[in-house]
Amino acid sequence: MSRTRQPHDQPAKSSRRGMLKHTAGAAVLGMTALGKKLPAQDSPTGERTVKNGRIKQSIVYWCFEKHWDMEQAARVANQLGCESIELVAPKFFPVLKQHLLKCAIGTVDMSPDPPFVRGFNNPKYKDQVQKATRDAIDACADFGCKNVICFTGMREGIPDDVGADHCVQSFKQVVGHAEKKGVTLCLEMLNSRVSSHPMKGHPGYQGDHTEYCVDIIKRVGSPSLKLLFDIYHVQIMDGDIISRLRQHRDLIGHIHTAGNPGRGELDDKQEINYRPIMEALLEIGYHGHVGQEFIPTRDPLEGLRQAVSLCDV
Repeated sequence: MSRTRQPHDQPAKSSRRGMLKHTAGAAVLGMTALGKKLPAQDSPTGERTVKNGRIKQSIVYWCFEKHWDMEQAARVANQLGCESIELVAPKFFPVLKQHLLKCAIGTVDMSPDPPFVRGFNNPKYKDQVQKATRDAIDACADFGCKNVICFTGMREGIPDDVGADHCVQSFKQVVGHAEKKGVTLCLEMLNSRVSSHPMKGHPGYQGDHTEYCVDIIKRVGSPSLKLLFDIYHVQIMDGDIISRLRQHRDLIGHIHTAGNPGRGELDDKQEINYRPIMEALLEIGYHGHVGQEFIPTRDPLEGLRQAVSLCDV
């Protein structure tokens, strides 16, 4: 004998879906009550921004830390389809692990200064720099992070040729440790022209040209020392991005992005044509990550989604 189905007779699947929806809503309300501002969903359907995945993308955390804590940043990375959050302290590695994320490149602790201030070019910082670098290598190796950032440091009156010699000597004393741990040190070239903001340019930085850093890397002669090719910085100091990528393809260990001028979003207000640059990375067989390292000037998730989509060639 048939009967009319009442509301309480809905299938178990619908009940479970309703329960999950209710639980998720309660969690959001709880986070809101705690003062946490949650990032918006990537799309109404939950569809990821990354579609092709031929370019592995990473979020550079310092650019977004004033907007999101690490838990929120991890959720954003998963929403967008970025597989890494980088330049984070080892204390955040458990959060990344929980969210099945990588750290594409680790940082070094040179507190109280940023790590680019005291580098391998200055003998008076040698012990501190080498210890901090070894500590970073160990922590990253334990987590499975394959790269650690490194810097020449500021000139502080040191002639460029002397600074390069000091870098070569000091790198040779620490790169063997990186080799044993399966970690690659990535020497970053930074621009010394922009003085409007402490993270948009670095007046006085010694490794401010691509070929200067490449020469140091070649003289050290280890596969565990490569170049961090920051497209934004290279554009300001040297230009000719695609040709330099092709020229130094065997020495590139990591890539960073940002719009120029201003180190903002990768939008039509800046001059760098990122899509053919990403195509060039595929052409040269680059298999590392591309770190999105722009400083947001508007909604951070909107700008990050735009950059991720643009680089997903």
